[in-house]
Amino acid sequence: MADDGRRGEEDQRGPGAAHQVFVVMECLLEKLKVLNYEEEVLAKHNMKTLSRHYFVSSPYLASNPGEQFYMFTIIAAWLINVAGRPFVEPQEYDEPNATLSNILAELRAFGVKVDFPPSKLKSGSGEYVCLVLDRLAEEALRRRGFSFRRPNYPTETTEEESVIEDDAELTLSKVEEEMVDEADDDEENVMDLETLKLRTTVSAAEPSSKPDEILESTVDAAEWSLEVERVLPQLKVTIRTDNKDWRIHVDQMHQHRDGIKSSLKEAKSYLDRLQEDIGKSLEKVSSREKYINNQLEHLIQDYRTAQAKLSEARERYQQASGGVMERTRVLAEISEELDKVKQEMEEKGSSMSDGAPVVRIKQSLTKLKQEIVQMDVRIGVVQHTLLQAKLKEKSNMTRDMHATNIPEPAAGSFM
Repeated sequence: MADDGRRGEEDQRGPGAAHQVFVVMECLLEKLKVLNYEEEVLAKHNMKTLSRHYFVSSPYLASNPGEQFYMFTIIAAWLINVAGRPFVEPQEYDEPNATLSNILAELRAFGVKVDFPPSKLKSGSGEYVCLVLDRLAEEALRRRGFSFRRPNYPTETTEEESVIEDDAELTLSKVEEEMVDEADDDEENVMDLETLKLRTTVSAAEPSSKPDEILESTVDAAEWSLEVERVLPQLKVTIRTDNKDWRIHVDQMHQHRDGIKSSLKEAKSYLDRLQEDIGKSLEKVSSREKYINNQLEHLIQDYRTAQAKLSEARERYQQASGGVMERTRVLAEISEELDKVKQEMEEKGSSMSDGAPVVRIKQSLTKLKQEIVQMDVRIGVVQHTLLQAKLKEKSNMTRDMHATNIPEPAAGSFM
């Protein structure tokens, strides 16, 4: 999946995106040479000079991830210090993730946008390693006041162009423009038929201006030849070659076609030979495969028989294991019920053999008897009190009755 995503990104960026890292690495090496890294870094750490594609990750280049990662951290730390920011030089046994995080933090401090994780730099090579070092090198060059300027290319002139003056040269475009102007003049000078007839009649009416004798040249032939030689260079038409001209493209196509044909003739023999070698190798492989199959036919048959027996044994095992699981479940239920019955029996046995309930009953009877005695005493006290109250009430009634029974003589004397 990661390879498909990387291939899709390269297709979006263009067919040359995979080779852009080689260009970046070469530019980086030139910038390091300008910063004098050979004396300030390599000589100090006793390291060898970097190759043109040292930090490029490619299956066609030899790589040493440990050495490349250490070289990357050393050069990055040196560039950060040269750019004006203090940075401690990493050691060989430092934590790689912490070192990479610090380098990316310094890179962000310079205003560079970092949109990739630090794990992309762990291999010590690849596109992101070259990108980080290139940005740090640019900051270091800017700190030292160095800048690359465009080269000034000298103008190249051929011998013919140096002999002939520029004013006398006519390019193909000028010739075409003059031809267009002449055509325009011709169109402007065209007259209609009526005007032409009118002029013809007027010219017929006027006296003829034709010479009566044959014209003869009075110019000397030698002077005419000298004048022709003098004017001849000015009449020379020089056509400049234009890279956008389709004729040049056609010539280049023919040259490339011839080169392809010649290369094809050379490569075809090698390809035919390679095809023959591959065909022979395939025949040998197929014959060897048939021989091995014939030799191992009985072993393969035994293996198939053993495989069938193994599948049957597995089926029987699965059936038996299913019955065992069912019986195990029933046994677990029976064991649970047995544990419950044992617990109930233990509770009943302990209650039957224990004398504590009898002691409690005796204590309760004794306490009940004491309470009965106390209750009898209270009842007797209450009965005695009630009896006294009744006797007292009876004596009061008797006294009242005697008081109300007055003798009759006493009553008559009052009459």
